[in-house]
Amino acid sequence: MTKAQTEQKIAALRETIREHDYRYFVLAAPAISDREYDRLMQQLRDLESEFPELVTPESPTQRVGGEPTKAFPPAVHHVPMLSLSNTYNAEEVEDFARRVRDMLGHDPNDGFTCELKFDGVAMSLLYQHGKLVRGATRGDGTTGDNVTANVRTIRAIPLTLREAKFSRESFEVRGEVFMELAGFQKLNAQREEDGEPPFANPRNSTAGTLKTLDAREVAKRPLRFCAYQLRFDDAAIEHAPEIDRHSKRLELLEAFGFPISKDTRVVSDIPGIMQFAMHWQEHHEELPFQIDGAVIKVNSLREQEGVGFISKSPRWAIAYKFESQQAKTRLNAITLQVGRMGTVTPVAELEPVGLTGITIRRATLHNADEIERKDIRIGDMVLVERGGEVIPKVVGIDPSERPKNAKPYSFPTDCPECNTPLVRPPGEVNWYCENPECPAQVTGRIVHFASRTAMDIAGLGSQSVEQLVAGNLLHNVADIYDLKDRRLELIALERMGDKKVDNLLEGIEQSKSRPTARFLFAIGIRHVGVSVAKLLIDEFGSVDALSEASEEAIDDVPGIGPEIASSVFAFFQKPQSKQLLERLRAAGLPFVGEKKAKPIQSEFFSGKTFVLTGTLTALTRDEAKEKIESRGGKVSGSVSKKTHYVLAGVEAGSKLQKAEELGVRVLSEEEFLKEIP
Repeated sequence: MTKAQTEQKIAALRETIREHDYRYFVLAAPAISDREYDRLMQQLRDLESEFPELVTPESPTQRVGGEPTKAFPPAVHHVPMLSLSNTYNAEEVEDFARRVRDMLGHDPNDGFTCELKFDGVAMSLLYQHGKLVRGATRGDGTTGDNVTANVRTIRAIPLTLREAKFSRESFEVRGEVFMELAGFQKLNAQREEDGEPPFANPRNSTAGTLKTLDAREVAKRPLRFCAYQLRFDDAAIEHAPEIDRHSKRLELLEAFGFPISKDTRVVSDIPGIMQFAMHWQEHHEELPFQIDGAVIKVNSLREQEGVGFISKSPRWAIAYKFESQQAKTRLNAITLQVGRMGTVTPVAELEPVGLTGITIRRATLHNADEIERKDIRIGDMVLVERGGEVIPKVVGIDPSERPKNAKPYSFPTDCPECNTPLVRPPGEVNWYCENPECPAQVTGRIVHFASRTAMDIAGLGSQSVEQLVAGNLLHNVADIYDLKDRRLELIALERMGDKKVDNLLEGIEQSKSRPTARFLFAIGIRHVGVSVAKLLIDEFGSVDALSEASEEAIDDVPGIGPEIASSVFAFFQKPQSKQLLERLRAAGLPFVGEKKAKPIQSEFFSGKTFVLTGTLTALTRDEAKEKIESRGGKVSGSVSKKTHYVLAGVEAGSKLQKAEELGVRVLSEEEFLKEIP
């Protein structure tokens, strides 16, 4: 073929593949087999390989490409991704509908849309001129992670839109990324076969996949997508009469090539809402994916604007959450799990039972007091619940099915990992192993140290740590930084190899550049989380200064209480802590924090308390907070008589109302910026 003929063939193949994607993911009516689809894709790859100058970013072959990224850049949402208010009963749904009616002065003219609440990860997709340009997670609602490379691997998300009205305009699509149960179960079966721990549930698996830095690995996961919102940048189109209802926008999304829920319904009143919700609460296990409720929205977009927002959620929508689901099964044994701080947690080993699409084999029993209070015995038929659809827990027993020989459970007196006698401090419900060399604690501390929110060491997950501890290569977190001298031993380990070891060593080296506050958090001091670590480093300036501080000086830090102060002080007095820190210092870990800039002299800000509310347009909230604090001011989360100013952005909520009631001065963003020198 000539180049012109090849170009025509490539264009035809791309269009054919996109059409089959549409039929498979949107219409759920595939016209060809998977094998035939793969054959078409291979033809396209071969032609593009022969003529690489004809490859375009929107080609179906380009869903995966490039080297792994080092980190996800931030993605600012032009319109915040607000969370929905939740309810678990019909009375609160009635209250929601009544509030809508009161604010509008009448019942919604176009009724309510009722949708399934997918149990996945919210995603924002930006399109310009009909092409996908950005995919971003929700994050804190204002700023998420730019995960475009990962989003492009999801075949249900069109890279180029089908021809339809408005399809070439700039707009945003919001929806849910999720996994169907069959795909999730197949993924877990493969992980277990590969010796990797299975994921807890489809939602956790989806979230973890989207955080994977290598899009080539993401492409191997069975991610799906369902669109549920469409917003145009062009105000004229945003208010176009032919798409002034949410239900019409869903139809337009489908015409663009997006999968939408086929189970969405438009209803006119509360009975219609509850009929929809009750039906799916009873039948949700018949779906091929997990849902955890129903979402109810005012259908008319103009009426949505009339109802408005509060600070964190829209007033025109509500999520009706299903009650936690329970299953009954036999308790075969109770085992003990030792955490990184030595906390000993009892775990129920269960006869496998299906619950919300997942096979449950283990569940938490919380602590010894809970076992005694519920009189849980080995051999009992127990009730297992997935609270919030995440961690299974035993909530009770069926006494009518208790075996005659079932005896009350006695909590063991020795650690199951190292046989050290367990202790229970006065006033606490937990038992502890106080042996710092306990293998389970060693593993837990190292996994925590290397975790993403701590030192973020790629390649040092729980399975790798267990392997290295078992191989006597790691005994504490300082040993991590000696692994560079043991490269040959690492390569010799099962499932290792040159490239994997090199990536691990590179990740270890990069961890030395993490902020000092994250290093302090990573050390694993009891009661010291990310925010507490930052408070301490901001106050003392370095790990050394903190280690030399008195318990009273630590307790005097705003936001630090006596329990935290006692724990921090005790940690730095231990000889083993001092030895560990010296090794980490020698390895090049960050002991000194960034110097706090001297406050800019400003009479307007100095000593004043500000409260932020609503959505700011010229600044992010973090930027506004930094400008206030760098000029001697303070930011509070609530309005009181001691508040000096409330900075109100777009869609300000109850804090604005409280400020007006108390007579607190309210600043617009423009007035605020004028006061910044």
